[in-house]
Amino acid sequence: MKGPTAHEREFWEENGYLHFEQAMMGDDLTRLQRAFDRAVDDCKADWLEGVAKGTSPAAHFDIPKPLGRDDVFIDIVDYPAWYPYLQDFAEGELIIIGTQVRILPAQPISYVGWHADVPLTNPLHMKVQIYLEDVPEDGGAFAFVPGSHKPDAGPCPQPVPYNAMPGHKTFPGKAGDAILFNSYGWHTSMINATQTPRKSIILIYERWTEGRVSAADHVSIADRLTTPERRRLFCLEPAGVSTS
Repeated sequence: MKGPTAHEREFWEENGYLHFEQAMMGDDLTRLQRAFDRAVDDCKADWLEGVAKGTSPAAHFDIPKPLGRDDVFIDIVDYPAWYPYLQDFAEGELIIIGTQVRILPAQPISYVGWHADVPLTNPLHMKVQIYLEDVPEDGGAFAFVPGSHKPDAGPCPQPVPYNAMPGHKTFPGKAGDAILFNSYGWHTSMINATQTPRKSIILIYERWTEGRVSAADHVSIADRLTTPERRRLFCLEPAGVSTS
């Protein structure tokens, strides 16, 4: 598995993101799409009931406990198109924090404003957003402000409408595209003005820190984490320590 080139590393450090076009294709993508749709079918009724009761958000829908539903949701965590980059940027001390298997309904609002996920005092925090189907410019595309991850960026503005954010870049893309971004940076999901829900998966990573994640968080899937590297990634073994 190859990591970033010198040019890619420089671009990452300057801009805070990398866009991998067609990072996942063919049988791998089909397998992921089918597992995604099965999980949606299994959970949609409960979500709609929660929306009706006011206990679930209506603006987006996350599949609960996706790692336990299909091995494909584990397999994408260290998928070779993006995993070597994450390991490189985390200097070999990468851990997985969470997985969001998400549908963004077509609606005239976004479910979240412009924001950074964590403060600069937090250990390096990175996300990979994977599009399961084509996402047009007006289809709830991910948006990011290049360079906003830097310490001198200042506070995050909250412009209305969202596309008034100075210097932002939106990421329309094809099924299988993935965007890796530094979570210190300002980002959002733009409005989905189409008639098609946006399907995506968001993988959340950090550089390992003592006590940040407990091994107990992943005990339920421990029997499926069959390599030392995966066990380190899911904090069942200390990050950066070889067990061979």
